Amino acid sequence: MSELIIVKPEKCVGCNACVRECPAPEANMTKQLEDGRFITMVNHDKCIGCGECVKKCNHGARDFIDDTDECISEMIKEKIIIMASPAIKTVLPTKWKGVLDWFKKQGCTVFDVSFGADICTWAHLRTIDQDKIGNIVTQQCPAIVKYIETYQPKLLQNLSPIHSPVACSAIYIKKYLRRNNPIALVTPCIASRNEAKDTELFDYNITIKKLLEYFDRNDITIPIDTSEDYEYKFDEPQGQLGSIYSRPGGLRDNLWVHDPEINITNSEGVHKVFREIDMYGRMPESKHPKVFDVLSCEFGCNIGPASGTKQTVFDVMSTMRAIENDAKGRRKSTGIMGRGDDRLFKRFDDELRVADFLRNYKPSMPTPVPSNAQLDPIFKKMGMHTEEDRKYDCHACGYDTCRDMAIAISRGLNTPDNCIVHAKSVLLARHSALNRQNEQLEEITAECLELSDKLKENVAKINENMQNIGESTTATSERAAVVKDLLENVVTFCNDNSTMDADSVSQLTSILETTISAFSALDDNVSRTNESSETINESIKDIIALVGEINEVLVKTDNKELAAAAADPMAQ
Repeated sequence: MSELIIVKPEKCVGCNACVRECPAPEANMTKQLEDGRFITMVNHDKCIGCGECVKKCNHGARDFIDDTDECISEMIKEKIIIMASPAIKTVLPTKWKGVLDWFKKQGCTVFDVSFGADICTWAHLRTIDQDKIGNIVTQQCPAIVKYIETYQPKLLQNLSPIHSPVACSAIYIKKYLRRNNPIALVTPCIASRNEAKDTELFDYNITIKKLLEYFDRNDITIPIDTSEDYEYKFDEPQGQLGSIYSRPGGLRDNLWVHDPEINITNSEGVHKVFREIDMYGRMPESKHPKVFDVLSCEFGCNIGPASGTKQTVFDVMSTMRAIENDAKGRRKSTGIMGRGDDRLFKRFDDELRVADFLRNYKPSMPTPVPSNAQLDPIFKKMGMHTEEDRKYDCHACGYDTCRDMAIAISRGLNTPDNCIVHAKSVLLARHSALNRQNEQLEEITAECLELSDKLKENVAKINENMQNIGESTTATSERAAVVKDLLENVVTFCNDNSTMDADSVSQLTSILETTISAFSALDDNVSRTNESSETINESIKDIIALVGEINEVLVKTDNKELAAAAADPMAQ
């Protein structure tokens, strides 16, 4: 599949709104980036192009691709046929004529898809009348077609074989009017681009939103027309009741005009219709209505995802009532023959072949649903170990159930880290671990404070002892100096006294000199001890200062941890 819905990763905040709104279970792929952010990309092979995610993304992370710029560029080279969707009148109630006039000024011919819708109604009635089809699901919505092809291929036998109004218009233009020019559809539908590619019946999908943006970029002003006249000079016939196809139950109402007895049920809106299609697939054929008329958008095509306007449902329904009254008036005055037969349908009977308006479909192989045994380890990774855990179903991940999320993870479309239960279990585990670490830290802090107090006491005693040693060494130094002086005087006296025996004097002098040398050494040792004591005293002062700083840090840290735990225990 080519890209239809695009993602701007830098704007994605991982809110899961796109997953929550999307009816296609495999269309989104959520992954976690290296910086921890979650972003959701598009699985183009499984996207049905309904555009609901574009409508609901509040962050501008999603957009869509159409053919507006390419088609307008081609208008310079070639004459383009414009098919105008019936919804253009409700989306641009005061400008739709001006927009179509602008295309005419570019050399385009303009065709009314409402006329193709009339063909679509006629073809359905004729196949029903001739009992050529069984119970059917209508297919005028390309998002519905893509959903059934991708996710409910067994229902392709029920999907109406009649082409959509858009395709019926293109077939009529190509086969019956014999026009070979490129064809462009102007519509509020994103998924019509898929229909163009799959059927190859038209070439460009111009969404109204992108067309209005083109006008703004190029300073093109479209005149306003406030009249309630819904007639327009199309280059080919204007449609009749086909103009109400764009509202919910539009095809149903067209069929009932001709055959009120047909059993028809209608459904629309992404949060309803796709679940009911799945339900339809589970029901026995005997319970199916003859026609199940379905549309992806809640209010039909009139407020489509690419409408680009802010029309409310009340604005749209008011316009639709006026369009319906206008169509009924034209049909009554020009379209009813004497016996009450529809003149337009009589013309179709004479000119058209139903077989020309039949479509074939392209089924896809559904992705296998993983077994309970395959899902069990995934649930455990999500932190869900019991059956009660696995029915948490908070929808935060975007899926309806935890089982749907587990299936998405098993298919590689999501990650356990995006599960809020998993995230909470991880946070609780981390919180418990942090609590244990805090308790250990408190014990260590208390022990450190106790040891630092003892260290302070020991340092104080060492300091006191060092002071005593200093005082003692000073006194010893002073006494040693006195003794040294005394001994030196004795030696001098002995050397100068001639009356003493020379040998005795020599012996005594030698003893005294040795003693003096010893006292000199003692004095040097005392000096060095004093110097070392001063160094030790300085170191003790530094140690005392450091112990004080350690105590302050330990006390502050302990107080901060206790305050943080009391204020916000989960923050840890």
